[in-house]
Amino acid sequence: MCVSKQGKMLSRMLFLAAPLVLAGCMSSGNELTEALQPGPDSYYVAMYGPMPNERFALPATDIRNVDPRFFRQQVDYHRNEKPGTIVVDTQNRFLFLVQENGKAMRYGIGVGRAGLEFQGTARVARKAEWPTWTPTAAMIEREPERNAQWAGGMPPGLQNPLGPRALYLFQGNQDTLYRIHGTSEPWSIGLAVSSGCVRMFNQDIIDLYGRVALDTQVVVLQNEPLMYEQRQMPESVRQQLEIQNRQQPVAQQPMAQQMEPVSEEYGYGRPVEAGAYGRPQIGI
Repeated sequence: MCVSKQGKMLSRMLFLAAPLVLAGCMSSGNELTEALQPGPDSYYVAMYGPMPNERFALPATDIRNVDPRFFRQQVDYHRNEKPGTIVVDTQNRFLFLVQENGKAMRYGIGVGRAGLEFQGTARVARKAEWPTWTPTAAMIEREPERNAQWAGGMPPGLQNPLGPRALYLFQGNQDTLYRIHGTSEPWSIGLAVSSGCVRMFNQDIIDLYGRVALDTQVVVLQNEPLMYEQRQMPESVRQQLEIQNRQQPVAQQPMAQQMEPVSEEYGYGRPVEAGAYGRPQIGI
């Protein structure tokens, strides 16, 4: 085969240029690499997709950084609660809706201070769609710029901390001050956070709300054996919370003095009357 001198030179130029072309691809390669990385399963993308027909059109929840174990899913269930019971496992950050034949629908949750101070059984005495939220006096004192404007109650909406649905738990006719609700902070699912009771992805609380009736029994478990390593606070969120705490430190008082009476719509705590953290233990 005959190859001209000009052809050899052209081949050599192409050979030398090839690494530069590849380097160019790699230099913009963050986008390329991200595009090649697998994202969440399309089944879950659809599950947590937008809900435009809600009273306030819900956007999709960004689940790209969510551990799949916190997605809504049917699982095997081996405890002995009867079907229809809600079981909250605060330690593992799961809520189970017990089903027939040894199954349960499992949801990921975030657990606030009030959620970690409650244990026992209750019933769903009230269900609310797009509820109002009222900050406590302590919350207003800590963050007046953010919360004082809602002293009379924050109207329902996408920024409301209760989200689109709330379940209110009673023991007999007495309000336990325990709530299961949505959240405007989906990053908090899987974490123990400073306020609230039990929070769920907005799409999940809507799903649960539609499955349960008034007087549904709720069992809240504390200190269950860990099934997984607990999720850690995202670094960006941790830094933001640290900044807020430095700017507006909480008074160094006993917890009984820090916690205020709860509002009708949303409870964060009440003064200590029994138990170490101000909430009577409700017997199973």
